[in-house]
Amino acid sequence: MGPPRPAVPAMSREEADRELSRLYTERATVESTLLALQEHAGRRLLEGADLTGVTARRWAHAETTITLLWTCFDLYTDTLRAARDLRKRHRWPTRDDLTELTGLLHGTLTVPAERPADGASGRSGDADAEEGHPGDGDAVEELTLAQLVRRMNAWYARALDVVVAAEAVWSALPARIDLLAEELGRVRSLARSVGVRPGEHPSGDALEEITGELAALRAEVLRDPLAFWNADGGSSAPGGGRPDTVRYDAAARAIEDVRRDIDAVLTVRQDAEQRLLRLRDMLSRADRTLAEARTARVEVLAKIAASEVPAVSGPSTALQEQLSRAAEYRRYAQWNRLSPLLESLEEEAENELDRARASLSAVTAPLAVRAELRGRLDAYRAEVARCGAGQDRLLRERYDTARRMLWSAPCDLGAAETAVRRYVDAAREVFVPRQGDGSPAEHRGEG
Repeated sequence: MGPPRPAVPAMSREEADRELSRLYTERATVESTLLALQEHAGRRLLEGADLTGVTARRWAHAETTITLLWTCFDLYTDTLRAARDLRKRHRWPTRDDLTELTGLLHGTLTVPAERPADGASGRSGDADAEEGHPGDGDAVEELTLAQLVRRMNAWYARALDVVVAAEAVWSALPARIDLLAEELGRVRSLARSVGVRPGEHPSGDALEEITGELAALRAEVLRDPLAFWNADGGSSAPGGGRPDTVRYDAAARAIEDVRRDIDAVLTVRQDAEQRLLRLRDMLSRADRTLAEARTARVEVLAKIAASEVPAVSGPSTALQEQLSRAAEYRRYAQWNRLSPLLESLEEEAENELDRARASLSAVTAPLAVRAELRGRLDAYRAEVARCGAGQDRLLRERYDTARRMLWSAPCDLGAAETAVRRYVDAAREVFVPRQGDGSPAEHRGEG
């Protein structure tokens, strides 16, 4: 049974020749794209891969699409060949020839129908699930050659999208994962060299987790690349999108974090001896300061009366024990344990030295007060002498009283401070001239 007569008038000879030439040019374009798809590296990779998940479902649909593409292309080619043979039958085609030729070029062909999406893929986001699948057993539909070309173009774009996306993921992620795994190997070797091992240090445990994650990630990428593809929803071009690198980026950041920890341990290995020497010196200064504070306390208790002198504690044995343990860690190259211990020791040693200095200041405070009172007394005496009032009897008496208290042991600081204040008050009166004759009072004790 031949093709049905077209609903359009029969073409002229010139129109038929032009249409036949155009369709053959279009056929050549379709054939070249199908051959390119057939030889596409991504297609060959998909055919030879053990696929799972999203990729397995979409590639199964794409394979069906490619098969139907060739089936429809063969049907398209057979129709054009029949039209060409008919045209070659006569140099000047008859009206019946032109009518039959018009039916071949503008009539309809029976082709496999496109099955509507039914959710069978189990993944609402799949492109094939959204757009339907080509072929459904014996279901067919009638299409013109122009409609068939549009249908083939749509199927081709859908199949190419799967192929290009899979190749893009395989081209990007496995190689980057391999490079990251090499870097991970270098970090692991460095970690072992400084004693960072699983079960003994958090960074060692982290390296084990990253190793497992990279191995799992690589296996998943190879078997299900489309699960790692972020399609560009705004693009209609096949392969529009980019690989999903969220898990890869997280692993890279985790390796960088571990590397920083290892670098810190390496720094400890290089600077350990100097840091231990500084710690010993700091603790030694703290001990000497505490010893000085204890000696000063005995002196204060002997020289200062009625004064609350705080007790002075002994050196910190706990810090000395930690320092010995740090030296042992260095001796046996246990850098991962030495690093945190040195950090805490340095902070505690500084606190210990500050505590010793504060203790010495608190103990010697009464002696400082006595020294300040002595200095004030002598300063005012010198000023009184410059004013020519050194023989003032009241000033001499008050000076002698204050000096006796300050230079006696034990010294009553409260009484001595009162005596100094009385002398200072009297001295200040000498510095102010009398309103009468402007001369100082030379005999203030006589009245």
